[in-house]
Amino acid sequence: MKVVSVVGARPQFVKAFPVSRVLRERHEEVLVHTGQHYSESMSDVFFQELDIPTPEYNLGVGSGTQGEQTGRIVTRFGELVEREDPDTVVVYGDTNSTLASAVVTAKTDARLAHVEAGLRSYNREMPEEVNRELTDHVSDLLFAPTRRGVENLRKEGVGNVHLTGDVMYDAIRWARSRAAEHSAVLAANDLADDEYVLATVHRAGNTDDPDRLGAIMGALCELDREVVFPIHPRTMEYLDEYGLRERVESSITLIDPVGYLDFVRLLDGAERVATDSGGVQKEAFFLDTHCVTLREETEWVETIDAGWNVLVGADREAITRELTAPVSLPEKPELYGDGDAAERMVELIERDAGSTDGADG
Repeated sequence: MKVVSVVGARPQFVKAFPVSRVLRERHEEVLVHTGQHYSESMSDVFFQELDIPTPEYNLGVGSGTQGEQTGRIVTRFGELVEREDPDTVVVYGDTNSTLASAVVTAKTDARLAHVEAGLRSYNREMPEEVNRELTDHVSDLLFAPTRRGVENLRKEGVGNVHLTGDVMYDAIRWARSRAAEHSAVLAANDLADDEYVLATVHRAGNTDDPDRLGAIMGALCELDREVVFPIHPRTMEYLDEYGLRERVESSITLIDPVGYLDFVRLLDGAERVATDSGGVQKEAFFLDTHCVTLREETEWVETIDAGWNVLVGADREAITRELTAPVSLPEKPELYGDGDAAERMVELIERDAGSTDGADG
């Protein structure tokens, strides 16, 4: 069986490596990097650290508007699928790479499998919400990480849905111990466990709005403890544009984007994290780190219900309050499976294709 797997942004690299390892033991996998994140610090390093094989294709789409980026992927991926003629295409998450690859696949004979199906924030202003909805509705095989995801899809009349658990839990179990052994990021930045707040801000809804970004940065700058911020290049551009850079640099420890293992170590060692990332919310939960989410909604509502995550949006006072209040976390429930999601997904792909006897099946 031939499977084409598509990745294009950091969280997808992390989700893909456990699935790729299982696939390559039993089938032919063609790994496609769309180039949606294309700098070495934002993409190549993840392939190296996670021991993911070098992608057979890099579409090199680069940055641009939502429409431009999606259109370039549709064109280039369409040519690739026609050439490779896969049995199944696997897409991850909710990026432009996900949607564009899904649209192309839906118009071919290949089966489309969506990893991380059924997530909903119910905020259509977020491009990711549109991407995940449309991808789910053209997919043939849907892998939901949570029971809520299954319920969302059933309400929308989507079939062939499977509760698999979260493949990022597979990844984090492997990465946590490896990062503790090999990462020197804390020593390199003179940090100690539980003595700093980690911050990540990159979503357009925060970075593109000077009032929101100003409120978030203002709250972070006024904390009476160290804030470590691996800053996304796009966010740095907006700090410059809005005249915020000087103040932020004088108050916050800004560091370059880090690899996956270094980020896991930073998140594991943080006293708490402030983020607008969906993936980081989950990773924080897996690593027992309290999360303060800089959004008004989240697709990972289970972490809110469990008391391990709180939504503050760009409310300066709320951000300050949640980053300074004593942390008292309840007992952590099992929300995302047992860490064997990748094996389960590959078995379902095999069953869906009617092939369980290896690459020649």
